[in-house]
Amino acid sequence: MEAMSEAQFERLVIDALDTIGDPFAQLMDNLVIVIEDENAEEPDLLGLYEGTPLTEREAYGSGLELPDRVTIYRLSLLDYCRDEAELRHEVKVTVVHEIAHHFGIDDDRLHELGWG
Repeated sequence: MEAMSEAQFERLVIDALDTIGDPFAQLMDNLVIVIEDENAEEPDLLGLYEGTPLTEREAYGSGLELPDRVTIYRLSLLDYCRDEAELRHEVKVTVVHEIAHHFGIDDDRLHELGWG
């Protein structure tokens, strides 16, 4: 796909986040979402969740933990998609997929739910 400004791409990510809905958004805890151009080790990676899923946080909460991190890879998504409609869809799928990991949902379950 042709280039898209960082601001336009950020808008797509925000729109995808808006589809998650308040009940889930209110449950997100200590999570930051960032946009980077690409993953240096895996340039084809569209998104990445790094952190401790909510389902595994028994000893979590001492106040010293860094936020969990969802990274959305702009250039990888642009390369992956043919047009803006496909990009909008893939950004939404990627955002939902990575945030699902924050909730402890694994790839197999995401595929069962139609998000993989």
